[in-house]
Amino acid sequence: MTRAEIIALQTRIGTTPDGIWGDVSTAACQRHLRALMPTPHPWPTGDDTSVIARFGEPGDEDQLVGANVRGLGILYDGQPVRNIRCHHLVADSLVTALNEIYASPARWILGEYAGCYNYRKMRGGYRHSKHAWGIAVDFAPTTNGLRTHWPRAASMPIEAMESFARQGWLSAGAFWSRDAMHFETTH
Repeated sequence: MTRAEIIALQTRIGTTPDGIWGDVSTAACQRHLRALMPTPHPWPTGDDTSVIARFGEPGDEDQLVGANVRGLGILYDGQPVRNIRCHHLVADSLVTALNEIYASPARWILGEYAGCYNYRKMRGGYRHSKHAWGIAVDFAPTTNGLRTHWPRAASMPIEAMESFARQGWLSAGAFWSRDAMHFETTH
């Protein structure tokens, strides 16, 4: 993001710039996104007890469905995506968020889908990734990678974060300042 884009974002979320992007701006962005969410955010917690209670065991493919995303311009390695394999409890909210993004200036992120369900551990960790339940999704990894700080270097649009937040999905970029491609459900 350019300095002007960051200042415009800070203005939008209701904060006075504290440098380019500091603690005050980050906290304001997080408050803004939480205020859009329909329910309180129950995780992350120190363990996966609440996730298992809601979604079952990681890797349980019987819980997965193909969320219909035809016509939204979602591409994986340049090929059209018709369905996103995700947990059945999040399919409707995911499709709603993606439809909203499709109708927004953030639409460009849909051209680089990087996956949802993937039975694996967190990178460098011992806990299961939220992808192991099919409750996380990644978009635009080229410019929003794992170690790319948002909003200083990563380019994930606030409009995408807002669309996901309205459906109860958390933006890793806004809440961990990195891995801006990653969104995970909170409901």
